[in-house]
Parts: sequence; structure tokens; C-alpha cells
Amino acid sequence: MTQNADDSALAVPTATRPGTPPLDTPAATEPRPSSSTGRLIGVDLARGLAVFGMFAAHVGPDPSQGGFTGNLMELAHGRASALFAFLAGFSIMLMTGRRTPKTGRAGRQAVAKVVIRALVLLALGTALTMTGTPVEVILAFYGLYFLLVLPLHRLGARPLALIAAAGALVLPQVLYVVQHALPADGAEGVWAWPADADGLVSLLFTGSYPVLTWIPFVVAGMAVARLDLAATAVRVRLAITGVTLAVIGHAGSWLALHLTPGAMSRLGEASWGGGDAVASAWWSDTWGYPDGSTPVGLLVASPHSETTLSIVANTGVATAVLAGCLAAVDAFPRFHRLARPVIAVGSMSLTAYVLHIAGIRLLGLEELPGPALHVLLGFIVAVTVFATLWSRHFRRGPLEWLLGKATKPAELVR
Repeated sequence: MTQNADDSALAVPTATRPGTPPLDTPAATEPRPSSSTGRLIGVDLARGLAVFGMFAAHVGPDPSQGGFTGNLMELAHGRASALFAFLAGFSIMLMTGRRTPKTGRAGRQAVAKVVIRALVLLALGTALTMTGTPVEVILAFYGLYFLLVLPLHRLGARPLALIAAAGALVLPQVLYVVQHALPADGAEGVWAWPADADGLVSLLFTGSYPVLTWIPFVVAGMAVARLDLAATAVRVRLAITGVTLAVIGHAGSWLALHLTPGAMSRLGEASWGGGDAVASAWWSDTWGYPDGSTPVGLLVASPHSETTLSIVANTGVATAVLAGCLAAVDAFPRFHRLARPVIAVGSMSLTAYVLHIAGIRLLGLEELPGPALHVLLGFIVAVTVFATLWSRHFRRGPLEWLLGKATKPAELVR
């Protein structure tokens, strides 16, 4: 089963010309200090890194091969998709008013735009899933995330952070109970429609990115978007918080697995590999995924385990990566110039996502992950060159432009 990353730029038509503030963001509507430009470019840089992580998870070498390359690939699995979900929350706030929610007609139009984008992603994700590629497409999940968190867009950073924390603590246990209550042979009828894609039950509970346990990432990103990211002190606290959460999640899992009597042996019964694979369940997916056969599975923190510790750890990684990108593009002008190709990719991440699905389909890749390293490098180079050249002539990526056009009816809202 191939896990894939999602794409937080799917919701916001960002500027593809490096150094140009994204459209439909505070850059176009609010006066800001010069350092705030780097704030938005830093988000695109984080998206670009997530795109490359997604490529590594899909068309890179199999992490189970071990060694330096295997461990490097494993770092991308799940963490890139969590970063995209986290940035999805940031994107919602950019559309609806980052520091201060839009009100009146502008606010209603912003909400309508989010709804339209969500429906487009649901349709596009379903269509891509039905192409039959081995990638578990996240776009339909993304669309549902947007619809479900939209009612929270007026909240401040503190209540959003509390909601994200509560979700991380409670929802994985709820998911465990719900999955046990579902029919053993899966959902049927309208709940499983369409048959060749993710139905409602899959989107909510049984799919690779179930809404119930991925919503906390989105809400956490919304909370971060509310902060004054131009302030150095805020960025420092954000970086410290991210590292702390990552350590708590992974170290907490390691301790729980080693201190709970019989945990490792019971976990081994569900493992894809041997004892070494089980020993890595506190950080790696190489051991497998919890199958619900034992509550011990709730103690792991592997990226796709849908546990509290996993959500805490991945939220920490996403927060730290974003904080680092924001600081780097502001503090080091030379780095900003060097990173422009990655920023270009991040600014058109929906296009990059769909192109890589199309590439996998055209090349007939079936065993994912697993291709040789040169295949991964080929995908990265091809998409980076395309994004860099396109951004020199157009402000938005091709699919980002189409998505922007699709939201034009929102302007009719009064």
C-alpha cells in the first residue's frame, strides 16, 4: 500500500513567480512590513519541500531496504503528507483573512471560494483515484478537510490550538472504536460509492488519510496562520514548540512500547517485518500499520498509524519545518535566491501533484515505493524545471489558474 502526501497549495492560487506575493492572500490586500513577503514565500518553500517528500514516498526507493537511502526515504513517508495537511490550514486562513477574518460580503465570498475549491478537490481526487494508479490519492480527503474545518475560520490562535490538541488526544481513540464497530466486510451501498474510489466511510474512517485523525493537522495550521509570523520571538517559539512536540511524540512512543509489558511482542504479531522492524514502530512505517487487533497499536508513532503520538510528532515536524522555512527566506537573501526553484514548485503544488500522478501512470509504475533512486531524481528535476520556467512567464501554475477560474461564481455572493 502506497501512502502519499497531500498538497496544501491546492486551496490557494499562489504566485508562481518567486518573490511575488500569492494572490488571494494578505499580500494583495493588507499593508505589511517588508519581512512579511518572506513569510509567504517561506510557506511556498515548505510546500516545495513537501512536494519533494511526496515524490520520495511514491517513486523513491523502498525504505525497508535500510541504510542511509532507506532511512532518508522513510523520513518523507507520512511526514510530507502531514506537512501538506498542516499547510492546508494555513491556506484556508490566507483565503478567509489570515490575521483578521474577512467580514461582510468579502467574508461570504471567501467562504464560497473555499467551498468551491473543496468540491473541485473532491471531484478531482475521485477522478485520479479511479485511474487505477497505485498511489492513494489524497485530494478527495483534502476537499472534505476543507469543508469540515471551514466553520472554525473565525477563531483565534488559542482556541484553534486547543481544538487541535483536543482532537489529537481524543479522535484517534474514537477512530479505533469506530473501526471496530464497522462491518468486517466493509461499507456497502451509497456509503462506499464510487466503488473504484474513496466513499464516505473511507474518507471519514477507513481510508489512508481518515478525516477523523487528519483534521488536527489542518486546525493546527490554522492556529499558526493567526500568529504574527514577522516577529522573531514568535518564530523562535514556533520552532521550539515544533521540536518539542516531535520529541514528545516519538520519545513518548518509544517509552510506551518499551515500558508496557508485552507491548513489543503483541505488536510483532501484526508486523510486516521481523523484530528490527517492530523496534522502529516509534518512528517508522517499515513495521507496518496498526490493524486494530490490539490496543497496543495506539502506542506507536509511525507516520501513518493514526495515533495520538503520531499526530503530536508529525504536527511538531510540520511546525518546525515551516518555522525554519520562514526564518531562512527572511534572514538569508542568498539562500532565498538559491531556493527559488523549490519555491516555484511549492507555489504550484497542485500542478506538481497531478503531474506526478500522470507520470506514474504513463511510465506504468506499479510497485510503489520501490523504483531506483534515479527515477525519483528524474521526477524532481522534471517538475522543478517545469515550475521554474513556467513561473518566469505566468503568475500561477496551470491548474492553480484553472482552480482560480472555478471560484469566479463566488463573486456573485452578496
